[in-house]
This record gives sequence, structure tokens and C-alpha cells, in this order.
Amino acid sequence: MVKRLQNKISESRMALPAVALYGVAVWLADGLYHMQWWIQFACFVLSTYLMIELNNSNALIRIYSRMVSCSFIAIASMCCFMFDAMNEAIAATLITAAYLPLFHCYQDKTATGKTFYGFIMIGLSSMFYVHTLILIPAMWIMMIFYIQSMSRRTFLASVIGVVTPYWFATLYYIYSDNPLASLDHFMPLSEISYPPDYTILSVNQVATFIFIAILAVTGMIHFARTAYNDKIRIRMLYNCFILMALFVMTLAVAFPQHYDILTRILIINTAPLAGHFISLTRTRVTNIAFCLIMITIIAITGVNLWMSSPLF
Repeated sequence: MVKRLQNKISESRMALPAVALYGVAVWLADGLYHMQWWIQFACFVLSTYLMIELNNSNALIRIYSRMVSCSFIAIASMCCFMFDAMNEAIAATLITAAYLPLFHCYQDKTATGKTFYGFIMIGLSSMFYVHTLILIPAMWIMMIFYIQSMSRRTFLASVIGVVTPYWFATLYYIYSDNPLASLDHFMPLSEISYPPDYTILSVNQVATFIFIAILAVTGMIHFARTAYNDKIRIRMLYNCFILMALFVMTLAVAFPQHYDILTRILIINTAPLAGHFISLTRTRVTNIAFCLIMITIIAITGVNLWMSSPLF
């Protein structure tokens, strides 16, 4: 069997360290030390670790490959104009963490504990960016059709998980003589801009999002054609990524003002799809596509660095 460039890279044990160094270099070039973005960078590192754990614990790719985490690092580094947003970085990291316990609930309708832990991450995420609560219906659909863990008990566990952080926050606000602060936190949910104002986005923001969406759709098409090669459980988990990616794309079209957090969530769900495509294809056409993807990522990263970095 011919091993093309994409296969040599995707199966290499040096791929992850090399891409990790690339990611750190992009952060440094964008002003990590100068702007003191240590919390945001810590979220990037933790999210990368969570993606590695997500891949390892679920065997998302049926051969040895680090392309899920490598894809995450490369795509996330490409969006260097978002490095300064701390709340969004924390919220996205917590959403990534939510996948781990939820995926371990597969076909277990009694997994109330893991469901609770997954949804408490969503609740914590919404404390940093309240609009992440919009993801909850999609999470429930995942539980019903793909994770197949929905029952009255797990549904109640999910609700309690989301609400739990707010119980503690409300107690704190009551102690601080500011009991209405929790209600004020939810006020942005009522702010709907219609029609959507796309002028708030720059050309490079739009181009970056479109490229990530193209990567996601490419991964979806590839997976739809080759899903029969994977175990049923893995198919269900990838269907979760596909559902969330499509849901987030729809939200991004409707609510461009939430570009930052939606792009981060799209990256989380695109990385496994892109990793699956890169690792498990080996034709001449896909090898060319892989090279074009790498060149495009580097080019977009360069342009975004030029536009956002205080060092240039």
C-alpha cells in the first residue's frame, strides 16, 4: 500500500510535538508575552490536552494518529485574532471538557453521574459566556439519538448539572446583598439583532470561518462515505460532532455578534472530522487536498497574524 505525504505525517509520532511547537510559535508571534495572555494560553493548552484525551479514550481514529489534536492546534492557532478573549476561551475549554463524560454515557441510561458532570461543564461555561446555554437542546438531541443515554433520570441530571453553578452563584450574590445579579446575567439572552449585522465582521474573520466550515463539510462527506468501516459507537460519536458543527454554523449565520465563541465551538467539532479525513484517506487527490489544506492554514494564519499582532 502506497504511503503518501499525508499518511506519513498523520501516522508520525513527531506530528503532535511539531504542531504543538508551531502553535506555541504562533501564540508568541501574536504577542503572548507582550500582552500577558497567560490565562488564554492555558485554556489553549488545556483544550489541546482534552482533545488528546477525547481521541485516546474513544479511539476516534482506528489507526495510530494524532491528527485530531494536531488539527485542533492548527485550526485554533489560525484564529489568532481571538487570542485576547478570555471569557470565550474559558467557556470553550469547558465545552470541550463536557464531551468526555457525555461520550462515556454511551447507551447507558443510568449514567446520571457522568451526565451531571458533563452538563455542569455547560453550566460553568455559561457563567463565562451565557449564550452557550443555546447548545443545551443540541446536547439533548445527541443524548437521544447518538449517545442513546437519555432517560428521565439522565434528563433530570442534565438540568441539575446546568443549574448547580447558578445555585452557588446566587448564594454568593445573596450574601453580597446583590440578589438580582444572577438575573442580570441572563439579560443578554433577550438581546436579538434582526436582521443579522454582518458588517461587524472583518473580511479575514469571514474567510477564516468559511474555511473552517469547508473543512467540517469535507470531513462530513468523507465520514458519510466511509462510516461503514468504523464501529457503531464511533459512528454515533462522529454524528455528535456533525450535529454540533451544523448547529453552530446555523447559529453563526443567525447571530454573527457571537462569532468568537461559535468559531471556537466549531473548531472543537471540526478537528475530529478533519483528523478522520486526513488519517484515513490515501488517494492522490486527497494527498493534494491535504497539501492545499496545510498551505491554506499557514497562509490564513500569516494574514491573521499580520492583522492582529502588535509585533508587526
